[in-house]
Amino acid sequence: MAVRELRYFGDPVLKTVCDPVTKFDKNLEALVKDLMDSVKLPGRAGLAANQIGVGLRVFSYDVGGLSGYVVNPEVVEVSEETHEINEGCLSVPELWFPVVRPKRVVVRGVDVHNNPIEVEGFDVLAQCLQHETDHLDGKLYLDRLTSERKKKALSEARDKDWFWKR
Repeated sequence: MAVRELRYFGDPVLKTVCDPVTKFDKNLEALVKDLMDSVKLPGRAGLAANQIGVGLRVFSYDVGGLSGYVVNPEVVEVSEETHEINEGCLSVPELWFPVVRPKRVVVRGVDVHNNPIEVEGFDVLAQCLQHETDHLDGKLYLDRLTSERKKKALSEARDKDWFWKR
């Protein structure tokens, strides 16, 4: 099992837009295996490649007994119905804040052999699919907070031992 070390809030890799995967080779297969192994640890729901320092558009998920991965994901459908749901992040540990997210999402991408994949998620899986796609676009869930909540979150994050300091 190859569990990879996480990158934490403040690390520039988390704010960088990830590159599309163009090589479907053994290196991609190894990355996906590492993402799948790493997301299986208790308390984890999803993991984007840049959270382990790899700037490619790939994420894994493990929510409610459903697990998988998507290469080059794009959110292609979102429901008009939304809900406010507490959200956290492996790269921003210990901090949870309410975020408004659509209740249903469809993500399209490909697998390690460049075959099409489509994942439809409701509620927590929808949240996870959006959260991980956001990571690949260089966004953290903190970016979706109201200004008041974001100010509080940033203040709390800077006081944590894990906060990436230059």
